[in-house]
Amino acid sequence: MFEDIKSSVNWASVEPVTKGWSDDKKYLVTTKAGERLLLRISDASQYDLKAKEYAIITKYASTGIKMSGPIEFGTCDGGKSVYILLTWLEGEDLEDVLPRLSEGEQYLLGRQAGEILRKIHSIPLDEADLPKNTKKEKKLFQLSHYEESNVRISGDETAIKYVRDNIDEIWKVPAVYQHGDFHPGNLIYSGDSTIGVIDFNRWEVGDPYEEFYKLESFGTELSVPYCIGQIDAYFQGGIPEGFWKANAVYVAHASLFSIKWAEKFGQEDIDGMVRRARAAFADFDGFNSYVPKWYTDEYSKEYDA
Repeated sequence: MFEDIKSSVNWASVEPVTKGWSDDKKYLVTTKAGERLLLRISDASQYDLKAKEYAIITKYASTGIKMSGPIEFGTCDGGKSVYILLTWLEGEDLEDVLPRLSEGEQYLLGRQAGEILRKIHSIPLDEADLPKNTKKEKKLFQLSHYEESNVRISGDETAIKYVRDNIDEIWKVPAVYQHGDFHPGNLIYSGDSTIGVIDFNRWEVGDPYEEFYKLESFGTELSVPYCIGQIDAYFQGGIPEGFWKANAVYVAHASLFSIKWAEKFGQEDIDGMVRRARAAFADFDGFNSYVPKWYTDEYSKEYDA
């Protein structure tokens, strides 16, 4: 499979990487010089998509953020596969590290994450990459899909109504290049107490505020201070009301549709999404409030952010 990759003559070993939800086959490559790399393999039918992904990764790397960066792109396995070769980001998954740290350390790492996300969103947008439609119709369609499912939870009516009544709060600000799956599971904690970002295969162009709903889905259960830090640093101390309103729509939608999405993975995953939905309902007071109860400005005051 790898013989067509010219640099493979310098590789000492190739080991499968099984973590993650991506359809790509991923491998940890160790070179003869001891350098570690990340190899992502996809079917050749994905060539155009992967070529664009590689171009986007190159754009992101140009910001200077710490990340799994581009090395080379091409076809392999006799033309049956396409590959992306990236640098390997050394360290631990941030989601594993956060619970071991003090609240202050968690907050400051959240600030690093917010600064990374802000830099990604600052990349000038190519007009050709701007989508023709917003995601409003897609979100409402997904919500209807949930409503028609057999995994509905009791008390979901207020969240459904909130999304339908406030759908125009999303996509009010200019579109940006998104990471697409920005949460502690895709951030790497290094020994020098800095973080870097990985896994750009879900990149999109869209509402920058959409990047934040996963704080509720996957962040608050790990570290509320981290989540607060990400928001504080991204907005540099001036959080617009429009952000909170849009974020609440994204959270309400994701809380419900994620339950339907998890159906294909089995009951354990459904139960996990139900638990997160219940937590979101509590944090947003049944979506009678658009600012979550866990947010406070006390950390920014303490750390003179």
